[in-house]
Amino acid sequence: MNRFKEGLKAGIPIGIGYFAVAFSMGILAASAGLNPFQGFLASALITASAGENAALIAIREAVPYIQIAMITVVANIRYVLMSFALSQKISPETKMIHRFLLGFWLTDEFFALAIQQEPYCDPFYSYGAISFAWPCWALGTALGVALGNILPARIVSALSVAIFGMFLAIIIPPAKKSKPIAILIVLSFLLSYLLSRFSPLSESSVTIVLTITISSFAAIVFPVKGEDNEE
Repeated sequence: MNRFKEGLKAGIPIGIGYFAVAFSMGILAASAGLNPFQGFLASALITASAGENAALIAIREAVPYIQIAMITVVANIRYVLMSFALSQKISPETKMIHRFLLGFWLTDEFFALAIQQEPYCDPFYSYGAISFAWPCWALGTALGVALGNILPARIVSALSVAIFGMFLAIIIPPAKKSKPIAILIVLSFLLSYLLSRFSPLSESSVTIVLTITISSFAAIVFPVKGEDNEE
């Protein structure tokens, strides 16, 4: 229960960021012809902004179902790499139902929280964060569908900036504790900016390239000692 409460506290800034970004997502959902309940259901089932954004645009453009599915898979392919990494942080005794649930709710933010846990990721810590943030994502979309066209454009644009504050709340604490993590974060920002400006790759492809490149660099330059090495 204590771990659940700790996760709930950690999930508050994520939920606030989710709500703000989901409001903008709701405006897009409205342009695709979805009503508030459909927007709520879409965000409840697709816990990934890039994938949902791509799917809603495809729905708005009336593309075939198979194409919508393919676009969503490509947009979310980075979660395969995150799943591989997170699987190393899950205790072998963890039941399969918890593994499935953690996989279903795997997002960039929940991954960042889970991967920091030592020695293993506690599913109930993640559930605590999810219990606040996930409803915020779905409710924000529903409200965006219902009210998006009423609010001034400046306010809607300002709400989208909240996602950056949420990311900072996640990455700054571990960066303060670990110099290698701080170096890798700065390197990630720099390379991400360069690739976004000068690379023809899609956002999802850039994420995959950076994940593989920076994680490989970190493993070589900042290796983590295992039990055998320590002995």
